[in-house]
Amino acid sequence: MTAPNKIAHIGIAVKSIEDALPFYTEHLGLALLGTEEVQSEQVKVAFLQIGESRIELLEPLSSASPIAAFLEKRGEGIHHIALDVDDVRERLQHLKEAGVPLIHETPKAGAHNAQIAFLHPKAAKGVLYELCQYPDQSHDE
Repeated sequence: MTAPNKIAHIGIAVKSIEDALPFYTEHLGLALLGTEEVQSEQVKVAFLQIGESRIELLEPLSSASPIAAFLEKRGEGIHHIALDVDDVRERLQHLKEAGVPLIHETPKAGAHNAQIAFLHPKAAKGVLYELCQYPDQSHDE
C-alpha cells in the first residue's frame, strides 16, 4: 500500500465556528475558503487554507452529531487528522484485511463531495484518522 498523498486537513471541534473564526483569520492570517453543512455527520464545517493543507473547524448541528459528543466528553480541540488518498475503498479493504479497527467499513459522503471514512482511534494509539478521496482537485483551490 502506498502512502497517502498528503494531510488533507486537521479537524478541530468547536462550539461555534463564528466565535472561533477570528482567531484563525485575524490572528493567524488564514484565508477562509468557505463553510458548508455535512448532513451525514450532522456538522457545519469551515475550511481555512494553510499551505497545501487546511484546518477544518467542526461545529455540531445537533446533539446527535459525533462532534457534540466529542465536545461534551473532551471539550474544544483537535478532533482528527484527515489523509488525502486516491482510492478510499481499496484502502479500507486493505486495512480491514490487516485487522485495523475501522469506524466505517465503507465510505460515506463528506465535505467537498469527498468520499470519507474514519479509522478507529484504537488503530493509532488514540488518534482519529479520516481517509478522504476527492472527486477532483477543486478542494485544493
